[in-house]
Amino acid sequence: MTKTRQMTLIAFLNAQNCGSYVGSWRHPASMSDFLTPEYYQRIARTLEDGRFQMAFFDDRLAMPDIYGNDHRATVENGVRAVKLDPTVVMMTMAAATTHLGLGATYSTTYYEPFHVARHFGTLDLMTKGRVAWNIVTSMNDSEAVNFGRDSHLDHDLRYDRADEFMEAVLGLWDSWESDAISCDKASGRFADPNKVHRLDYAGQYFKTKGPLPVPRSAQGHPVLLQAGSSGRGQRFAGRWAELVFTSYSSLEAGKKQYTALRAAVSAAGRDPDSVKIAPALHVIVGETSEAAAEKRAMLESLAKPIDGLTLLCEVMNVDFSDRPYDQPFTDEELANVSWQSFRDNVIERSGKKNPSVRDFVEISKRGTLNDQMVISGSPTEVADQMEAWHAEACDGFVILGSVLPGSYEDFVRLVVPELQRRGLHQRDYKGTTLRDSLGLPKPEVGDRPSPSDARRPG
Repeated sequence: MTKTRQMTLIAFLNAQNCGSYVGSWRHPASMSDFLTPEYYQRIARTLEDGRFQMAFFDDRLAMPDIYGNDHRATVENGVRAVKLDPTVVMMTMAAATTHLGLGATYSTTYYEPFHVARHFGTLDLMTKGRVAWNIVTSMNDSEAVNFGRDSHLDHDLRYDRADEFMEAVLGLWDSWESDAISCDKASGRFADPNKVHRLDYAGQYFKTKGPLPVPRSAQGHPVLLQAGSSGRGQRFAGRWAELVFTSYSSLEAGKKQYTALRAAVSAAGRDPDSVKIAPALHVIVGETSEAAAEKRAMLESLAKPIDGLTLLCEVMNVDFSDRPYDQPFTDEELANVSWQSFRDNVIERSGKKNPSVRDFVEISKRGTLNDQMVISGSPTEVADQMEAWHAEACDGFVILGSVLPGSYEDFVRLVVPELQRRGLHQRDYKGTTLRDSLGLPKPEVGDRPSPSDARRPG
C-alpha cells in the first residue's frame, strides 16, 4: 500500500496583544497575560503535544499608525498595538519544549546580513537545530521612519536587495565546516583553520567580510521561510524558500497558486518536492457542527470597522482616513501600494481596474475573521475539508489563532486525533531538528544558490 502523504502543521503566532485576528483579544476566553513568558510557553506545550512541526512569529517594525497619521486608534482599540521582539519570545518557548520548531520574522530591509546570520545562527545552536527564519522585506513608511529612513523602498528594489542579503547570509553560515572544531586540549589546537572560511562578499547593496564567528548547528543552518506571492515575490521564494507561507481565497485559486509556486522553485533549478507550501487557515472546531457554528458567530461579532481600516492602511502604505469611501484609486496610487499581491487579489476579485476603499474593505475583509480561509465544523468535518485541500493544493497548513490559547487547544484536542487516525499527521517527531521534522535535507557547506554575475563576491 502507498504510504499516505502527511501534512505539515505550523502555528502562526504574534508576539503581541492579540492573534492574527485583531478581535481575538476581546473574546472572553482569550488570556490577557501576553506580556509574560508563561503565555507563550502554554501555547508551545500545547503545540508540541499536538506534534506541530513548527510555530513561527509574524512581525512588523512599527505600530499601525498610518490611518489618520496617528497611533491613537490603534492603541485605544488594541489593533496590534503591542509588538515584542519575536526572537526573544521564541526562546522562552524553546525553553519549554524539546521538539517543536520555532521561527521568527526578520527584515532584509532594515537589518544587516552579518547581524541576521549571527543572530539566527546563535538561536539555532541554542535550540539544538530547531529554528527557522521568516524572510520579509517589510512594507510601509512607518517602519522606514523608525529606522531613520524617509520612506519605504520600492517593491522590486526591496527584493533585489533581499537577493543579495540572502547570498551574504548563506555565505556567512557556510563559514564553518561541520567538523572544523576539534577542541584538542593536549595539542592546544582548537579548530582547523582550513575549515573556517572568509566570505569577502561585495555586492551592489551589501558588503561583508566574515568569517562568521558562529559554528554550524545540528541542522546545518536555520530553515528558510518566506511568503512571497507577487510575481517578484514568487521568484524570490522559488530561489530561496524551503517553506512557503501563502494565502488562498478558494480551492481553485489554491491549486493555481500551488502550481505556480512549485514552477517558480523548478525555474530556479531546485526540486519542487524539496519545498513545503502551506496556506493560512482559521480552524473553528466544536464537538458538533452546531457548537462550531456558535463559536464562529461569536468570533465574527468581535470585529470593529476600525480594525480593518487601520490594518489596510498598514499593509497598503496608504492613509484612508480622509479619502471618499467610493472614490477609485488612480493607476499611480495603485502602483505605489506596498503589498502588491494583496492589491492584485482585490483587483481580480472586484473585477475593477481601479477599486475604491470600499472594495478593499469588503473584498479583503481585512481585520475580520474571514480575511483568511476559514474551516469550521465538527472534528470529522474539519478533517474532511483539510484532507481535500491537502490532496490537491498544499503540503500542509499554517493554523491561525482566533482565540489564544483556546484555538490551538481545541485543534489539538479535537482535530489532531482525527488527522492522526487517517494517517495525515505525525504521531511522533522524526529526529531532533526542525529539518528532521519537516523532512528537509540538511544542507552541507556550499549547498546554496550561486550569486548572479552582477552580484558575485569580490
